[in-house]
Amino acid sequence: MDLQNRHVVVTGAAGGIGSALARRFHAAGARLVLADQRSPDSVAAELPGAVALAVDLSTEAGNIELIDAAEREFGVVDLFFANAGVALGTDPMDDEEIWDLSFAINTHAHRWAARRLLPAWLDRGEGYFCSTASAAGLLAQIGSAPYSLTKHAAVAFAEWMSITYGERGLKVSCLCPQGVNTAMLNADSPIGTGGDVVKAVGVVLEPADVAEVVYQAIVDERFLILPHPEVGDYLKFKGSDPQKWITGMQRLQRRTLGF
Repeated sequence: MDLQNRHVVVTGAAGGIGSALARRFHAAGARLVLADQRSPDSVAAELPGAVALAVDLSTEAGNIELIDAAEREFGVVDLFFANAGVALGTDPMDDEEIWDLSFAINTHAHRWAARRLLPAWLDRGEGYFCSTASAAGLLAQIGSAPYSLTKHAAVAFAEWMSITYGERGLKVSCLCPQGVNTAMLNADSPIGTGGDVVKAVGVVLEPADVAEVVYQAIVDERFLILPHPEVGDYLKFKGSDPQKWITGMQRLQRRTLGF
């Protein structure tokens, strides 16, 4: 997709990957609506013509509110980038609130947005849905069951969307980075020591580097976006010998977390 004059919505746009995506898409000529739980005013202020909205994406009503507002600004959305995400919790004993919020933001928000967007896209035979999952959605996230499960679900939903609607004009991409220099990876991250594992296994990219890879993938209309190419190799190994993969991950957990 050529983004010149295209209407693009980016969620989770107040910082990290989301703000980097906004800057790259704006440079490509997109008309932007930027959304986050706290309004991404400072990012929008850098990008003439961009609109900033504060929305609660943990509810279906919030996603509908966002898309309604975006359509009032620029008409039908051409590209919706479901980038907002949370990294919470550790294991099945976590409170239900942690699990509920993880699924709401990391998975259900994608579904809610798609439910609102699909009728218009299918009617006109064109639309583009992108989502940020994670390498954890293809592999696993040591240290956080809620993050691992919800990111797997995000990848599965994107794949299903592409299979189901691809021949009706819908394009779908799914971003699955490994380590990126954002607040989510900091020492005070809600997934705690899980971030240490990510930093131990590979290079940590800057958000702008990820945004450039994403932009090129959208131009090429590729489904799976891997800013860390080695993730593709890990995925092949996991598929070729699942038992050996699990054993290796157990060793990695012991080496990095001590248990």
